[in-house]
Amino acid sequence: MARDFYETLDVSRDASKEDIKRAYRKLARQFHPDVNKESGAEERFKDICRAYEILADDELRSRYDRFGEAGLNGAGAAGFDSSGGFGDIGDIFESFFGGFAGGATARRGGPMRGDDLRFDLTLEFKEAIFGGEREISIDHLVTCDTCRGSGTKAGSGPVTCRTCSGQGQVRQARRTPFGLFTQVTACPTCSGTGEIIENPCPTCNGRGRVQRSTTIKITLPAGVDSGTRLRVQGEGDAGMRGGPSGDLYVYLSVRPHPVFRRDGNDLSSIIEVTYLQAILGTTLKVETVEGFQDVDIPAGTQPETVLTLEGKGVPRLGNSTRRGNHYLLIKVIIPSKVSGEERELLDKLASLRDEKIAKKEGLEGLLDSIGNLFH
Repeated sequence: MARDFYETLDVSRDASKEDIKRAYRKLARQFHPDVNKESGAEERFKDICRAYEILADDELRSRYDRFGEAGLNGAGAAGFDSSGGFGDIGDIFESFFGGFAGGATARRGGPMRGDDLRFDLTLEFKEAIFGGEREISIDHLVTCDTCRGSGTKAGSGPVTCRTCSGQGQVRQARRTPFGLFTQVTACPTCSGTGEIIENPCPTCNGRGRVQRSTTIKITLPAGVDSGTRLRVQGEGDAGMRGGPSGDLYVYLSVRPHPVFRRDGNDLSSIIEVTYLQAILGTTLKVETVEGFQDVDIPAGTQPETVLTLEGKGVPRLGNSTRRGNHYLLIKVIIPSKVSGEERELLDKLASLRDEKIAKKEGLEGLLDSIGNLFH
């Protein structure tokens, strides 16, 4: 049964070359056998390629429009030849495989940037808060001092690759069910550089780089936390063929503290007070990240009360003059056992409160007596 090439590409008979090309690209991607595994997709793809081969060529299209497929007289075989739209189908294949085709070229190797490296560093709690400096030792690739990165022995140099004639690429033609295609790949002899080293440097064995352990000093900003990433420029692996070095990325983790808990830029800790200290009030020495300081516990402090030490928290990263707060959670300790004398005084206090006969002065005196038992 005769085929209508315009219907195959789903275009009108007066479609422009751009319309035909656009329709062909769309359908070729849709029915390519490596993409579409449905039954009949391969045959449909062949029809699409055949239709585009004819309609993309002005002379063949003119003959087809006048006489139909019979007027082609065998022109345009089922596969593409070098004159029938080969570059376009090359673009299609390149979009699928990233390497086929007319017009696709591999670039000759030039300077290459070195790889980035990662280093995991664990900090003490206060070190993360106030920052500082640390020395770390890393293993990385550095430029060979003997050959200065050229990879060649002194007095010699790289020579043009004979396999690719210095192009850094080789072309391989292969025949497929859809025609003859050319694949361009990096030269296997020179790895795409276009040059080979016949007299390698004895220090680096022609690689231009050597492995070396280096100690570097890094600055830790105040306020860093677990998950913070620091970038140390140029401390990764050395580049190749004159390319720049990569960077070193230091990933931080912070050890927990036995007293403090951190929430962003705020700190918190727990203060234990006796029930008499909570009732009478007191002054305690409380640990902060800057050392111990006196903190007043007001009389009548209730359990779970939170006191705030403003500006005693963590410096803001990038603005160390601003700091979070330190929150003190009051935990009132109730004794599980009391002595006979303590019980007697507590019973008397309870009686006075229940009967509401205690005067202010008398009650304070009684509380002082009870307090003396615990000092």
